[in-house]
Amino acid sequence: MSEFVGNKGEWSEIYVFLRLLEAGKLYAADKSLNKIDSVFYDVLKIIRQENSGLLEFVYHKESNTISVVKTDENKILLSLDSSRFKQEADNLYNHITQNNRPSFEIPDTALFLNEIFVDKLKAKSTDKSDIRIKIHDSNTGIEAIQGFSIKSRLGKPSTLLNAGTSTNFIYEIKNNINDTLSAQFNTAGSFKERFNLLKTHNCSCEFSKTENIIFQNNLTLIDGDLPKILATALLLYYQDGINYISDAVKTITELNPLHYNISNQHPFYLYKMKKFLCDCALGLLPSKVWTGIADATGGYIIVREDGEVLCYHLFNRNEFENYLIENTRFETASTTRHNFGYIFKQNNKFYISLNLQIRFIK
Repeated sequence: MSEFVGNKGEWSEIYVFLRLLEAGKLYAADKSLNKIDSVFYDVLKIIRQENSGLLEFVYHKESNTISVVKTDENKILLSLDSSRFKQEADNLYNHITQNNRPSFEIPDTALFLNEIFVDKLKAKSTDKSDIRIKIHDSNTGIEAIQGFSIKSRLGKPSTLLNAGTSTNFIYEIKNNINDTLSAQFNTAGSFKERFNLLKTHNCSCEFSKTENIIFQNNLTLIDGDLPKILATALLLYYQDGINYISDAVKTITELNPLHYNISNQHPFYLYKMKKFLCDCALGLLPSKVWTGIADATGGYIIVREDGEVLCYHLFNRNEFENYLIENTRFETASTTRHNFGYIFKQNNKFYISLNLQIRFIK
């Protein structure tokens, strides 16, 4: 298969690469994804690991040119005017937005990528960092190579946390549950119908544990109460259809299931949910031990619908966390693939697994 066949998200990674080299700047965004003209980072170079070796694409501000450097040989392979990168970025944007196929080739862009010694679209899937950029922060004078995760709004909304059996939360069902009611639940239609059945019989669901101990410990590392908070939010989603994360947090705050002292309006639930979403964005994987060390050390780059490329840098973490809260939702994954959504019996007790998957709204 060609190295240059990809979906809209994968082509968007190349789009960001081309657009940043053309512009020489990476602008910050506010919580509503509006450009902050006064906050930007100079793009000094972009580093890519190609099949042929490590390459550096160096932006020269004084001449508006980009040099392609073979790192191990410290050899300049090619120099091009930045206007060529603008032309290619504009062309690629048009192709991405006009194509409705799940996966596709863009021959014109492939030819240009070959010309500049790029031989693949995508970064390693095990790495949350989709692009590595050496940036200069004019406010602090800091120059550093930092990894960014890229999310594109040119295609379907992407996931923040992928579903798996490792993201199943197990609840014990109490009060008036029996084999007959369990069978009725398992053969009912939607989740709303199933949980209405339990409500009719005054049954309650009490969080027991996550199916995967590594995931539970990852959550506990962020905050000891986080497993219970997420379990409450997840139950609200499946029981009551509260799918936006921001709405779930508001409801949990009103319910205050952990009995925090909120007399002084401390935002306990909002704060803890923000930290969780941020860690998911920066590298947390449910079935892998999370140490708090981020893969995407710079933050997030978002490709807006109009082609604007903006970032949430960790220097501006508050805007990033607010964006995540306001732009994510729960989603139901495949019940058969991830083995959840039905009542099962163990040691004469009844349980149900509910799966956690989080997707961006746009």
